[in-house]
Amino acid sequence: MPSAAQGIVDAEPDQAARPSRLADGVYHGILSEIAGGTYGENQKLPSENDLAARYKVSRPVVRAALERLRRENVIVSRQGAGSFVRGRGRVPALGYAPVESVADIQRCHEFRLTIEPEAARYAARRRNAAALDRIGAALDLMTTATRQQQHRDDADFAFHLAIAEAANNHYYSVSLRALQSHIAVGMTIHGLALLGPNSGLQGVLDEHRAIFAAIRDGDAETARDRMHRHICSSRDRLFEGRMLDLSL
Repeated sequence: MPSAAQGIVDAEPDQAARPSRLADGVYHGILSEIAGGTYGENQKLPSENDLAARYKVSRPVVRAALERLRRENVIVSRQGAGSFVRGRGRVPALGYAPVESVADIQRCHEFRLTIEPEAARYAARRRNAAALDRIGAALDLMTTATRQQQHRDDADFAFHLAIAEAANNHYYSVSLRALQSHIAVGMTIHGLALLGPNSGLQGVLDEHRAIFAAIRDGDAETARDRMHRHICSSRDRLFEGRMLDLSL
């Protein structure tokens, strides 16, 4: 059965390209966790076997992702000991106060609306094959999770981060990495709300597919509008349409 990304792209590369896309997805997942503080400076990463099980990929795919992280000086491998976060690597210096309330989750959505739609617009204008592969890899992970009636917060964030990187403006990607732990709070609660007998997972996946399609097709305005609607819809599903009055 073709993946979500394969179902959208009109001229999909051959099957040899799939391991590369999967490695990109693992790369972005680990990178976002390092940026969000899940793995701190000098902390050991899970083993290749554990990462392969977590991301539901083969060990060669995990090795390719780890090799990319090593090349970019994000991690360092110690013979017989494993892989460790190297200093601050690519962890951004930018930081925000932690989420402390439901109001902060709403504020995070408001802020995302000021940066992510524009990042999607620029991504549609500036995307290349490598950028589309990274976005597609995250979408593949989300597709697999949806088929299993699961929500993958890491894949969801990797999708948004890959779009920010495709904009080829580091201010977008650095800001999103700095927000990773904040966004994760909302994504986790949102993901739980999507589960159950009336699962909304497929609808959310379709929103991501539509964003990807617009970026792939180079339709900048549609990409921006679809990203804006997606974040608004996520916020509205989370708050059930009852927004807090932040003027108080």
